[in-house]
Amino acid sequence: MWQSSRPGSIYDYIRVASFSLGPDGRIDQWSERAEHMLGIPARHALGKDPVEAFVPRELRATGRRKVSEILDGREWTGLVPYRKAEGADTDGLAEIYVMPSRDENGERAAVCLVVDVRALRGIETDLAASQAVFGQSPMGFTLFGTDLKLLRVNERFATVFGGPASKYRGCGPHDFLPRSEAERMTVALRRVLETGEPVTEMQLVGMAPGEEDRRRWSVSLYRLHGASGRPIGVAALAADVTGRRRAEREAASARRNLALLNEAGARIGNSLDLETTARTLLDVAVPQFCDLASVDLYQGLLSGDEAPPGMSDGSAELRRVAFASAVSDAPLPTAPGDAPGPVAVGAVHRYPFNSPCAGALRTAHAQIIPGRESDEGPELGAVVQSTLAVPMVARDTVVGLVQFSRTKGSEPFGERDTALAVELAARAAVCIDNARLYRREHERALILQRSLLPPGDPEAAGLDIACRYLPGTTATEVGGDWFDVIELPGHRTALVVGDVMGRGLRAAVAMGELRTAVRTLALLDLEPAEVLSALDEIARGLGGDGEGRSSSARPARGRSGAAEGAGEPRRSAGTADLSEVYLATCVYAVYDPVTRRCTFANAGHLPPVLVEDGEDALLLDVPPGMPLGVGGEPFEEIEVELPDGALLALYTDGLVESRHHPLEEGLQAFRTALSGADRPLEDACDQVLSAMDTSHGEDDIALLMARVHGLPKDAVGDWNLAPEARSVARARELARDQLTDWGLQELVDTTELLVSELVTNALRHGHGEIRLRLLLDRTLVCEVWDADLAQPRRRRARDTDEGGRGLQLVGLLSQGWGSRRTPRGKTVWFELALPDGESAAMDPAEALLSLF
Repeated sequence: MWQSSRPGSIYDYIRVASFSLGPDGRIDQWSERAEHMLGIPARHALGKDPVEAFVPRELRATGRRKVSEILDGREWTGLVPYRKAEGADTDGLAEIYVMPSRDENGERAAVCLVVDVRALRGIETDLAASQAVFGQSPMGFTLFGTDLKLLRVNERFATVFGGPASKYRGCGPHDFLPRSEAERMTVALRRVLETGEPVTEMQLVGMAPGEEDRRRWSVSLYRLHGASGRPIGVAALAADVTGRRRAEREAASARRNLALLNEAGARIGNSLDLETTARTLLDVAVPQFCDLASVDLYQGLLSGDEAPPGMSDGSAELRRVAFASAVSDAPLPTAPGDAPGPVAVGAVHRYPFNSPCAGALRTAHAQIIPGRESDEGPELGAVVQSTLAVPMVARDTVVGLVQFSRTKGSEPFGERDTALAVELAARAAVCIDNARLYRREHERALILQRSLLPPGDPEAAGLDIACRYLPGTTATEVGGDWFDVIELPGHRTALVVGDVMGRGLRAAVAMGELRTAVRTLALLDLEPAEVLSALDEIARGLGGDGEGRSSSARPARGRSGAAEGAGEPRRSAGTADLSEVYLATCVYAVYDPVTRRCTFANAGHLPPVLVEDGEDALLLDVPPGMPLGVGGEPFEEIEVELPDGALLALYTDGLVESRHHPLEEGLQAFRTALSGADRPLEDACDQVLSAMDTSHGEDDIALLMARVHGLPKDAVGDWNLAPEARSVARARELARDQLTDWGLQELVDTTELLVSELVTNALRHGHGEIRLRLLLDRTLVCEVWDADLAQPRRRRARDTDEGGRGLQLVGLLSQGWGSRRTPRGKTVWFELALPDGESAAMDPAEALLSLF
């Protein structure tokens, strides 16, 4: 078919047919379109009565009347059923438009136009549907022509962009979209028109007329084709997804915040260090939540004060403990109204009273502070857009301030961000306050424990001493291990190492009580076994009510020889057995520098190690005994001769035992390290610790090392005196000669007087042979031995008494005096300080007169 109109015209769809009636009412013309549409060939239609040929029998009377009216010159339009040609499946229904006409003779005739009703109704339905889509669709519906101009838009599109729908016909994307978005839309339209590939869910952003907020649309494009398959344009479906996008952002923000809180809960609070906790908070927040952040804590609280001055109004001093940045290493710039200049980590500063940060501290409420251009210099590298100043509140107390900042280009802080920041700050505040309280209590406990340990360089006659104490970990610097060096009469020295089972403050308190008891018992000059027996009773009393503890309990042997368990008192279910805190092991040794002999007693502790010159280290065979606090078992003691130059080591099990190796392996390594320790004692001590595994952090470590050199023979004067009166003069003479040989003439008179008193008392109240001994070391010690067991007792003499002032005189003139039992009697001693050339000793005559 030849045609000059565009394909897809209305006639291609309607397919109108025509025929004509002559003056006689019969068909005289029959078009080919009528033949194809009605299925009746021209030979069957020409010359026939249309009523007889096409109209059903029951309608023929009406049909003839209508034909007569038409031939009389009346137009007519109506529906006419017709019978298709033979072989057709169904009859048809045609809409016929009849127009009267005349032939060449001027006689009446008619021209008829025929349209198939079904095709017409289909077109009407399609038009109605198209109109409904354009008019009733809640989505923006547009149709672009091949020139990318709008052919039609629906009312929804016009409502979004303003004006009537007709206003947009002939417009392009640049007429209703921002330039950048219009260019994107144009490129997409061309691509769809050229390739036929649809575009779905393309996001466009623009401003609706009369609105200030940006809106977001989701646009889908697809190409349209005519009846011949030729592209005729591009259809576009657009939906406003601003609300959905906002909801998606809020959901994503909620998920991000929840993940941030989960991460904060998992990471914050894993350390009891203030700075570490603050840095962890910032590690969580930067850059996930903000670009820069800092933490300030009240300086007074860090120093131990409960409420530093100025804390109530927010103007107290604070210390910057942490800073983090994702944009620069420079310190956080100050907020408007705060003190000028950045604050470095570790710096102490304060916020002015009227500043936003001081207001946040004062009110305990977070504040959003607008940003400003920074004058801090190019090192910041960004401009702070807004800052969240969030007070850190723990247990209703503000402990500091955390600032979260976002730079230009980031989304400003909102209510949801503020709530999240408050939650993060609150979690960190509780952990920081816990760390602060722990640090305060820990420092107090550490001061307590250090006060209970001996000084760093203890001195003893005949011994060089070095000692070390290492806590199990930096978090538990207080524990139950202890060592002590106690000076005893006669220039003897007690060496003590012990270990209270457990760790922490309770173990440290128990250690302090036991150490004090040891020193008290040692000053009574008891034998080592007696000291441990008395200490065992004290430990049982410290552990609680010792009732019910079986005296015949036998604890199981542990890896270090200490008891792993013991007989337990009866107690109700669920009641804690606090007595175990006071179970302890201890080794107690007394060294006499004159005899070079050392007496050991052990209460469940590891054996001492002895290293003699040129020999391998040896574990001394000291009976282990029961741990202190078990009770019911006597302690044994042994005496060992220590040659000059020998090295003695006392230690706790933390040095030689850990889960990484058995005890025997640790003891062997310790002996090997000691065998090569022939250097100065302090260096030898460090060498042993470096050779051993001291970094396991499982238990405290105490190490006490002593190198023996004894008192030289010329520093000892030792004489036996007969139990007779002339021995008093003999004692004075011996003392005078010995002190003269030692160059101690300044002490001669005082020593003669006191020696006379002690020897006289031995003659008057004792019996048997008398022994006089003078010892010179850091002080002068005089000892008088006799065979009587009765201990001297100092009494107050009345003015009329002729005697009873001897021991008063001894106490007045000496630096110290006392008595102790011996296997065959007692020893009474006094000690004099050596002259230092600065302070003069008391004159004996004046001291004697002062007693009356």
